[in-house]
Amino acid sequence: MYLLEHRRMFSTMANNFLPDYISGDFDSIQPEVKEYYKVKGCELIETMDQDLTDFTKCLQILQKKIEKKGLQVDVIVALGGLGGRFDQTMASVETLFHATNITPSPVIVIQECSLIYLLQPGKHKLHVDTGLEGPWCGLIPIGNPCESVTTTGLRWNLTNQALRFGTLVSTSNTYDNSGIVTIETDKPLLWTMAVKS
Repeated sequence: MYLLEHRRMFSTMANNFLPDYISGDFDSIQPEVKEYYKVKGCELIETMDQDLTDFTKCLQILQKKIEKKGLQVDVIVALGGLGGRFDQTMASVETLFHATNITPSPVIVIQECSLIYLLQPGKHKLHVDTGLEGPWCGLIPIGNPCESVTTTGLRWNLTNQALRFGTLVSTSNTYDNSGIVTIETDKPLLWTMAVKS
């Protein structure tokens, strides 16, 4: 099942696959793009709420479809949303905060060579030995400072350290070749990493 935000999909994905659903307010979609997908049998779901991003609204619809069909979903991967305008990139990050109240499934955003995932408070174990990882990674305290972060498996590990803008943000880190990164955080913390194209 594919659900895409209409603004980003036509140029990059039109010839690769057809989504089951397309959602958004359709305020900027070209008429020929809308007609193309309509003719191909894609369900167009108009969502007019301007208080939420199209990505957030897509996630809400996707979760309802998952529940209605009784699907087992291990992870939701959103393609796109990290390139172009900075405000739209931050809107994708904000959607990850909403996602915790929308779906029990983890939501990962990937674009070109970057991946982001919002870690919730607690302990996390990430397998970074798949061969798809690029050379860099980072931990960004978006939304609030993290008062206590501890990691293993990184070249520059943290031990009960605070991460906050203006003090310390973990960027341009890398792995210690153990294949596993552990992260313990007291607040939501954005994990970012390079992925091979």
